[in-house]
Amino acid sequence: MAADNTARPLVCLLASAETSPSVLYGLYDVLSTAGAIYGDLTTGKTGDEVLDVRIVAATAEPFRCFGGIMVEPHASLDTIDEADVAIVCDMYTPVDTPPRGIYDREIEWLRRMYAGGAVIGSVCSGSLVLAEAGLLDGREASGHWAYRELFRNHYPRVKLRLDRILTFAGEGDRIVTTGGVTTWQELALHVIARLSGPEHAIQAAKVHILPGHAEGQLPYAVITHRVKHTDSVIAECQEWIAENYACENPVASMAARSGLTPRTFARRFRAATGYLPIHYVQAIRIEEAKRLLEANFGSVDEVGYEVGYDDPSFFRRLFKRRVGMTPADYRRKFARIAAAFAPWQRPARATLPRTRP
Repeated sequence: MAADNTARPLVCLLASAETSPSVLYGLYDVLSTAGAIYGDLTTGKTGDEVLDVRIVAATAEPFRCFGGIMVEPHASLDTIDEADVAIVCDMYTPVDTPPRGIYDREIEWLRRMYAGGAVIGSVCSGSLVLAEAGLLDGREASGHWAYRELFRNHYPRVKLRLDRILTFAGEGDRIVTTGGVTTWQELALHVIARLSGPEHAIQAAKVHILPGHAEGQLPYAVITHRVKHTDSVIAECQEWIAENYACENPVASMAARSGLTPRTFARRFRAATGYLPIHYVQAIRIEEAKRLLEANFGSVDEVGYEVGYDDPSFFRRLFKRRVGMTPADYRRKFARIAAAFAPWQRPARATLPRTRP
């Protein structure tokens, strides 16, 4: 351990009862051992820790975070006047509920830290706290894909980038937001490189075998098409297209079922779902294509035909645009997960894909 704590950059990990222990303690483990553990593993000589890492919360009282895991903060927010980096660990909230009035003390502290020159980071749903603080207004941000509708409805001034794992914003790129919970790994390496140099970040990646998410977040994103709005006509169309996505002229078919003019149907559909009808159909078709690729069904062209695309080239282009990788690459990434566990799976009755009408 370094002899002089004050000489090291201070990194504060902001936690609450809604924080995932994997994020909090994963960040703490990697950041707090940067500079020290690599030498111990390679030469037997422990080096100096390069960062001063502290877990902070609204108060210094111990509490249990998500899953009932105990957290004993190093400090309360009112004792931290400045920091080099302040990271909002994920703070779970339902996908349709903004965290209003829950983190007032945390938000005031984050604003103060940012005004004082700190780099502000967030993991997963932590970006919602930054949005509540107004720090993301007019800026791009990353966050978990499941919160895209919540951002659209409650934080319209924030441009959510689902294609990125890390998104930089603000003066000097001092706001760094990330995607889902495991993207704390990329944030940890960025913080180490930013404060202590890339050599320490590379060493940390080697020590902890951090794989990264070079392909971005899009391959993991799933369409959220909950039918929860009050437009019963559009809701019925959503339910119908969920079972008939592969039909010819799906948008025209939905409009005809609605009894509305095409223009009125398109306007009401977008108001209710946030999607243009054709984009909604594409999202459902691509989601089903992903399922078939994961199950290793047929060729890529057969998968495209199965979900409603007769033109293989168009299907491949659309898939890559929406998912961030080709159908073949997607299959290689996710089908191997199922294959790896196949020897231990119980035999199950095979299910055939839907056939086109």
